[in-house]
Amino acid sequence: MQDTFYLSDELLMRTQTSAQEGRDMEAHDFTKGPLKMISPGVVYRRDDDDATHSHQFHQIEGLVVDKNISMADLKGTLDALCRHVFGPDREIRFRPSYFPFTEPSVEVDVSCFNCGGEGCRICKYTGWIEVLGAGLTHPNVLKMSGIDPNEYSGFA
Repeated sequence: MQDTFYLSDELLMRTQTSAQEGRDMEAHDFTKGPLKMISPGVVYRRDDDDATHSHQFHQIEGLVVDKNISMADLKGTLDALCRHVFGPDREIRFRPSYFPFTEPSVEVDVSCFNCGGEGCRICKYTGWIEVLGAGLTHPNVLKMSGIDPNEYSGFA
């Protein structure tokens, strides 16, 4: 679905930065503390360029795994991040969504910087701009990385 720029029959420009998460989960020593990582990078996707989409963009993947991580931890972290990046006056909205590697999953929107939430061309007259997807790390993802989901949880 996201296949995009092939450099050869075997080489594809990356479509997301999430591959680093698995490597870090498998390598992390939890006796030394929780896993907290970010993986920034440029990604390429088959997309038509318009005011809110591009075939090339920067993505930042984040992951936290520790004991007792909850949706409250995720929401607090993303609220602080969005206000820091987009400004303290932005409203933040969390909408239920689906991603195969998180459960539950959310889309995060910020109020439009251009119209302040009133509705304009940039926000497609909704007052909101979708900025990221997130969720609690699915227990099967933890298991595949050798982490006991009965002891640890996380968010991405």
